[in-house]
Amino acid sequence: MPVDPSTATLLIDGEWRTGAATFEVLDPATLEVVAHAADAGPEEALTALDAACAAFPAWRATSAEERATALRAGAAAIRAAADTLAAIMTGENGKPLHEARGEVMGSARMLDWAAEEGRRAGGRVTPQAAGGPGLVLRAPVGPALAITPWNFPASMLVRKVGLALAAGCPVIVKPAEQTPLIGTELVRIIAEAGGLPAGVLQSITTTRPAEVVGALLADPRLRKVSFTGSTEVGLSLIRSTDTHLRRTSLELGGHSPAIVFEDADLPSAAAAVAAAKFANAGQSCIAVNRLFVHRSVYEAFLPLLLERVAALRVGHGADEGTTLGPLIDFAGLDKVERHVADAVKRGATVAAGGRRWSPPEGGTARPGLGGAFYEPTVLTGADDSMLISSEETFGPVLPVYVFDDEDEAVERANTTDYGLAAYIFGSALARLWRAADRLEFGIVAVNDPAPVRPELPFGGMKNSGQEREGGSEGIDAYLETKSISMKL
Repeated sequence: MPVDPSTATLLIDGEWRTGAATFEVLDPATLEVVAHAADAGPEEALTALDAACAAFPAWRATSAEERATALRAGAAAIRAAADTLAAIMTGENGKPLHEARGEVMGSARMLDWAAEEGRRAGGRVTPQAAGGPGLVLRAPVGPALAITPWNFPASMLVRKVGLALAAGCPVIVKPAEQTPLIGTELVRIIAEAGGLPAGVLQSITTTRPAEVVGALLADPRLRKVSFTGSTEVGLSLIRSTDTHLRRTSLELGGHSPAIVFEDADLPSAAAAVAAAKFANAGQSCIAVNRLFVHRSVYEAFLPLLLERVAALRVGHGADEGTTLGPLIDFAGLDKVERHVADAVKRGATVAAGGRRWSPPEGGTARPGLGGAFYEPTVLTGADDSMLISSEETFGPVLPVYVFDDEDEAVERANTTDYGLAAYIFGSALARLWRAADRLEFGIVAVNDPAPVRPELPFGGMKNSGQEREGGSEGIDAYLETKSISMKL
């Protein structure tokens, strides 16, 4: 059967293939079908693992310089295709076009960083002992599986792929079923621009992730898994096998607090909180979920925040002026509504938003916006008894809490099973340092709404994950450490 190029989203052993079945890819803003993707099963996944295992010896033997050159070529090709890639992402994810383009360009920077980290992933020689020298070597762990999310479908994929390839590990990518197109196109660009050998980089699209991933996890030849997604699924990956261990990196849910101290630059803090909350319609693991404001500045701060929220423009992500797109699906919308209803029932006040959004009659929004839109929402009078105080909303709703002193703010911020990101705003360096040190989060942003950079490690504590991606620590997850003792 000839391969249909429009559905050939499986890259296996150097060939683009289609499957026996396909699935629809929807524009979440209009619910229109924008494409079809191949729906792979366990058989295709295991064929990809066969190819990865076959490719591993030659790829690990390839010099770090050659691998770096391939990755830099991929980064350059991503930059050249940035506008096309951003349009693809907006079409299947819904985020505003400028956010999508920013993510694409950030992905290229991550690939450049990974290229250089591969050149620095060396070992060391230990001090001379009585019998002779000792060596500490670093070796690629082996074939890897990268399971990527729909909310940041470019940056999360490239971060994993870049580090795996730089370390010498072949990698199989499993993009989220909601956003297979951007993942497929990035894999194609990186593989072709870098001239990667067959089996070194592969992609599997599917609507049956449990079957596909389960087949791979049951095979001891798969030596590494990197997953970004929900805590529930991440814990299931840890429990997936009782017959063999494998390296597992998890970047899971978050419940990020932001603390505005009384000496903060209030206009700047309001702008930063709005940016950190409402990017991607709040569908971010590091989005601000709980905002703690010192009582002495609450009355001055709130109008500044509401002004920022009022300036947001809801609509289709591809339309000029849109700053807030739809939620990915109606299950996400239902959770947002449930959290808002519970908060209001328990005494919160809706200071902004609080409803599903639909295009106003006679407005300029394009017709047919039937997706899961919700107004950017601020809740005041929030307290710790509400669902929104303990569950990650993953939507454009921001509850505001009042606190009286530093100890109270830090203690309440830490009262969560999650520990991915936290934000603090103020000017007293000693207090900022104390708070950053005491907050139980893998990422702490100080007066900064965007704490994600290639050179910084990304990951969380507690139920927000294990191991790190990015930074000098990121490549460690793809390397084994081998000690060699010599008696000469």
